[in-house]
Amino acid sequence: PHCVTFGKEGECDNGGGLTVDTLDLPSIGPSFEAHPTFPAKTNTEFVEVVNRNYVKMRVWERGAGATLACGTGACATVVAAVLEGRTDRTCTVELPGGPLEIEWRETDNRVVMTGPAEMVFEGTVRAK
Repeated sequence: PHCVTFGKEGECDNGGGLTVDTLDLPSIGPSFEAHPTFPAKTNTEFVEVVNRNYVKMRVWERGAGATLACGTGACATVVAAVLEGRTDRTCTVELPGGPLEIEWRETDNRVVMTGPAEMVFEGTVRAK
């Protein structure tokens, strides 16, 4: 599950919402992850709306903590932002690990994510 937050009600966007670059994620992330509202815990996306086509996001993933990126979280962010009238259906989501292009298509209601992929590890598994 994903919990997307834009900040306090009445203080979001237009200079009053979250500033994710200065967010103390290790201090607030665990309180969202383990909140009683989410008995199975939750991933939380902290979102700063820069404009209707560009948001910044940081994520606290359940069981992992702060991560560099979360594709499903970026998709959830755009859907939540569209439903709240904050962004358009095509939006760039900037994460610490790099930007993702997200589109929530009206034609078929699918969410499409486009972004870079890089090899980060290579290994060998031996069967016993």
